[in-house]
Amino acid sequence: MTTPASNEITMFGAEWCRDCRRTKAQLDGLGIAYTYVDLEADPSAAQVAKDISGRTNIPVVVYPDATHHVEPSNADVEAKLKELSLI
Repeated sequence: MTTPASNEITMFGAEWCRDCRRTKAQLDGLGIAYTYVDLEADPSAAQVAKDISGRTNIPVVVYPDATHHVEPSNADVEAKLKELSLI
């Protein structure tokens, strides 16, 4: 089971999820370091993501300030990264 580190971005997702692929591509494109938790490879992590978000939707993106987004738009992610001075 994977719990997010407090000093980095953690993204919970799955390859079959279009929103997950989009958010992952955005982070990759921006050169943002993050830990990707593949919920297909680590099914127990789905409970961790649900505990964080209170929902079963993915992706769940957890930020270094302990806030998170569930199914964020690219604009949501970009705004948060700017708020944290990561871009």
